[in-house]
Amino acid sequence: MTMNTISIIGAGTMATAIAGRVAKAGHTVEVITRDVAKAQALVSKLDARAVSGTYGAAPLGNIVVLAVPYGSVATVAADFGGALDGKVIIDIANPVNADMTGLATPAGSSGAQETAKTLPSGAHVVKAFNTIFGHVLTQGDRLDAFIAGDNAEAKARVSTFLGSLGLRPMDVGGMHMAMTLEAPGLMMIGLAKNGAGSWNLAIKAEIG
Repeated sequence: MTMNTISIIGAGTMATAIAGRVAKAGHTVEVITRDVAKAQALVSKLDARAVSGTYGAAPLGNIVVLAVPYGSVATVAADFGGALDGKVIIDIANPVNADMTGLATPAGSSGAQETAKTLPSGAHVVKAFNTIFGHVLTQGDRLDAFIAGDNAEAKARVSTFLGSLGLRPMDVGGMHMAMTLEAPGLMMIGLAKNGAGSWNLAIKAEIG
């Protein structure tokens, strides 16, 4: 993939993990968040190709990682409005409830589908990263990255992007299949808190 700019909205744990991997792959990272100091702090940890962006303005990258909690997505979408039109939006959120015992999405829908409703019609949402914990992502291993989305071109671009990060993209189907990714995301949280006693988890698909 040609080295280009990847924009990340957010500066939390997952945003930091993804930004580090993106920078290591040689892409320029644009970090965008309301808290300018927090964005600049993250940029300072990355290489010279990292920059801080302006919250609410059009992101520099054509691929935008929406790395904010599910409960903040609607507000962020409203703040950016048409600035996200035409972008490929990677939705990484696990839409869990407050005590992390269930999903906070309407019956028959997914967080990714609900997020898509808040964005301009020309923005193409692809679900990805939600089954990878941030600290596992920072370890640099070749992990399976499951994706779902309705736009074939957007998914192809995200797959190429994920591959450039040293991940193995695994397409599970259309946007309706995002539910099948968010449920395992919740399962992994439950497993970490209960059965495994560790957050050092990843899902791997055995093929052959």
